[in-house]
Amino acid sequence: MRLTVFGASGGTGTQVVRQACAGGHEVTAVVRDPARLTFEAPELRIVQADVRDPAVLGPAVAGRDAVISAIGPRGRGPTTVCADSARAIVAAMQQQGIRRLAVVSNSGMHIDDQDGWFVRSAVKPLVGRVFRHAYADMGRMEEVVRATDLDWTIVCPPRLTDAGHTGRYRTAINQNVAGGRLIPRADLAEELLRCLTEDRTVRASVSVAR
Repeated sequence: MRLTVFGASGGTGTQVVRQACAGGHEVTAVVRDPARLTFEAPELRIVQADVRDPAVLGPAVAGRDAVISAIGPRGRGPTTVCADSARAIVAAMQQQGIRRLAVVSNSGMHIDDQDGWFVRSAVKPLVGRVFRHAYADMGRMEEVVRATDLDWTIVCPPRLTDAGHTGRYRTAINQNVAGGRLIPRADLAEELLRCLTEDRTVRASVSVAR
């Protein structure tokens, strides 16, 4: 596939780029600071761009088969980076006629019957207060993506770690993974790439966890 990856210099984005290139995909990595992406491969093209400007992003997504956004907020303060970038990416994709999109959100802000009683009543409400700004931004991002007519997938992991790739994780469609508490970024990257090839994930939320 020909892929464009946003947030390519972050922890998850770097894993996506590495695995995509290793799989023989042609990758355009969009970053704010090219110096932060030290990985090199014949299949990789690095583009420096403002992810909030759809006019600038158009050439980065033109002719692509799919787009992945691994953009996430930093810190615990007020932020709009996820929602703002989602609006720009969606607009650029629509202008260029590109339909397949996968974005990273989180499972912490979603509470359902797959969560145990203690997680539903204590853990997630507490975590939600701590990360209220990030969750609000990601919630707005999800709303932006869901409102489009694109073939989108929202991938929702729990706490991310830098442990190595295992390939051993569970997924659930439109609900949380029961007992899912963490996942390595390398495994999340694998699932993001896998989702692009699975019809069942189109216009769906996919939770992924160990």
